[in-house]
Amino acid sequence: MRIALVGATGAVGTEILRIMEQRDFPLDELVPVASARSAGRKLPFRDASIEVVELTSDVFDGIDIALFDVPDEVSERWAAVATERGAVVVDNSAAWRMNDQVPLVVPEVNPSALDERPLDIIASPNCTTLAMVVPLAALHQRAGVNRLILASYQAVSGSGVGGIDELWDQTQRAAKEQEKVREGLARDLLDPGETFKHPIALNVIPQCGSVKEQGYTSEELKLCHETRKIMGLPDLRATATCVRVPVVIGHGVSVHAEFDEAITPEQARDILREAPGVEVLDEPGEAVYPTPLIAAGEDPCYVGRIRQDLFDPRALEFFCVADNLRKGAALNTVQVAELLLT
Repeated sequence: MRIALVGATGAVGTEILRIMEQRDFPLDELVPVASARSAGRKLPFRDASIEVVELTSDVFDGIDIALFDVPDEVSERWAAVATERGAVVVDNSAAWRMNDQVPLVVPEVNPSALDERPLDIIASPNCTTLAMVVPLAALHQRAGVNRLILASYQAVSGSGVGGIDELWDQTQRAAKEQEKVREGLARDLLDPGETFKHPIALNVIPQCGSVKEQGYTSEELKLCHETRKIMGLPDLRATATCVRVPVVIGHGVSVHAEFDEAITPEQARDILREAPGVEVLDEPGEAVYPTPLIAAGEDPCYVGRIRQDLFDPRALEFFCVADNLRKGAALNTVQVAELLLT
C-alpha cells in the first residue's frame, strides 16, 4: 500500500501525518509531496524522517491512494493526473465537492457513497459543514430534517497562517493599549491586515469567503449545498450566516433544525450519545457545553445547548463545535482513506 500526501508541508498536511501515525494507518510507503520550494525537506513520521518530493506526474506512479490538501486550482489540475496514473484521490479542497460524479463523503454519515466514484476522486467537505453535519445526520435518521437556519462562528485558522498571524499581532497591539481599548477606541488602534478586511482582534466579522449571488458568501453557500449533497436531500431548505471570530482553532455552528416529526431534547441527547463521531456536552446549568478550546486537538464533533424551539415541538436548537483542522479536514480525509481499504 503506497500513499501520496499532496500538500504535506501545510497545516492540514502536517495534521494528516500526525493522525495517520496515531491511528496506525496501514501502509508500506508514504510519499510526501509539495511544491518545488519544499522539495527535499524532511518530515517526521513513525520514528523516522521522510523526504518531501516535488509535485510532478511521476510521483503518482505506483500510488494506491493520493490524499490532496492543496488550493482548488492545484487540485483541479493534478487530481486527474493522479487518477490517470492509477491512484484513487481523496481531495480536501472545494474543487470537486459539487461535481455530480464525485462523492462527497463523511464516513459517519454516508460511507456507501464511496461505492460510486466514476472519476476515482472522492471529496471531503468544508470544515464548517463537518462540524455540523455529523450530529445533524444522526437526528435526521430519527425525525427527518426539512429546514435549517445556521449561524457559524469560524476560527481564523480557517483562513490559513495569515489569519492566525493577524489575530496574534492585533491582540498584542491591543494589549499594549489597554486604556484606549477600555475607552472604546480599539478601532483607532487596529488596522485591517491582508487576510481580513477588518481587524479581527476584539471583533467579529460577518463575512467568511467571497460574496456571491443574492448577497450570500461562498462559505454560506458551501455549508448549505454540501449538507444537501452529503445527506441526500437536494430540496432541503437551508440558509446560513457565516461569521469569523477571534479564535485560533475550532469552528462553531448554531443550528435551528426543523423536523418532520416531533423530537424532544431528551430524545435528541439519547440519539447523539449513540452517534459515531459525536460527544454530548449539555449541562448548561453547570456551564457544560461545547467551546472551541474544548474541541481543539480532539476528534469528535461536540454538541450542547440542546433545547426545543419555544413555538414548534418539531424544531430543535443546538450548538456544535469541531476542530476545523482536525475533524474539519485532516481526520475526515484519513477516515475516507481507511474506508477505501476495507
